[in-house]
Amino acid sequence: MGESARSLFDSIPRENKFALFTDGQPNVKKVVDILKYKKKDVSVAADVPLKSVRYDNKMPEALRERFTEWAVAISLVGGYFDDEHKTVLWFQTINPLLGNVSPQAMIRAGRFKKLLKFIQTALDENTR
Repeated sequence: MGESARSLFDSIPRENKFALFTDGQPNVKKVVDILKYKKKDVSVAADVPLKSVRYDNKMPEALRERFTEWAVAISLVGGYFDDEHKTVLWFQTINPLLGNVSPQAMIRAGRFKKLLKFIQTALDENTR
């Protein structure tokens, strides 16, 4: 497989680590638990009003999309560690390669795309 094709498919986890998806939908309560977010954190990270943060079928589509992205990132990291505790710890630990902030704080600060690129690059470098 060519380099670009491999990169294309590296954006999706090979497995549903830690049951973060059910019928193609993110398990939002599990994502919130792993990231240790309160509703206010979710509101800021997803850039949605606090009153719109809900974890049921009436969740705004923009919020569902953010949860899907976060679940994908958690699954990618989980695929590397193959351990939920280590994955949770990685998201909570300050990382000098991320500017001395934790991945969890990056997501909360609205810097998810930068974090995802970092994750994908790191995984790619570790599989060569």
